[in-house]
Amino acid sequence: MNIRHAKKEDLPAVLTMNNNAVPHVTSEEISDMEYYLQEASPFLIIEEEDEPMGFMIVLQKGLDYESLNYKFFCKNYDDFDYVDRIVISEKFRGRKLGTALYRYLAENSEQKYITCEVNLEPPNPNSLGFHKALGFNKVAEQETEGGKKKVALMVKRW
Repeated sequence: MNIRHAKKEDLPAVLTMNNNAVPHVTSEEISDMEYYLQEASPFLIIEEEDEPMGFMIVLQKGLDYESLNYKFFCKNYDDFDYVDRIVISEKFRGRKLGTALYRYLAENSEQKYITCEVNLEPPNPNSLGFHKALGFNKVAEQETEGGKKKVALMVKRW
C-alpha cells in the first residue's frame, strides 16, 4: 500500500470512485477534479500495485470555494485541514485505508484541527461511525442544498 499526491492521470479513476459513492459525496465532473488537483493541499491517492483504491481531498482556509460546510469551518476555526471528501472504492473497503489516509494527513499537517462533514440526510451511518471511532466530534449540524441534505460538521484535534 502506498499513499501519494494525486496526478492528472489519476483524475478519471478518482472521478469514477467519487461518482460511484453518490449520494454520500457530491457528484462531480472532470473539471471539478481538475480544480481540486490545483487547489487541494493535499489531494491524496492510496494505491496498491499502481491501482488507486481511494482518495482524500483536503482544502486549506482562504480558498474561493462555495461549499457551505467549508465556509462554516473558515468562519469558526483558524488552523484546520478541511477534508472535503474521502472515498474508498467499494471493493477495497474494510482494509483500514480511510484510517491510513487520516493518519498520513495528521502526520504531515501543521494544522491543529482536521475537519469534515458527514451526511445525516441522506444518512451515511458507516461514515459517521468511522469518523466517531477516529475521535471526531460533532460540533454543529446544518442543512444544505435547500434542505435536501443535512450534515454533521465534525472536528478532531490532532
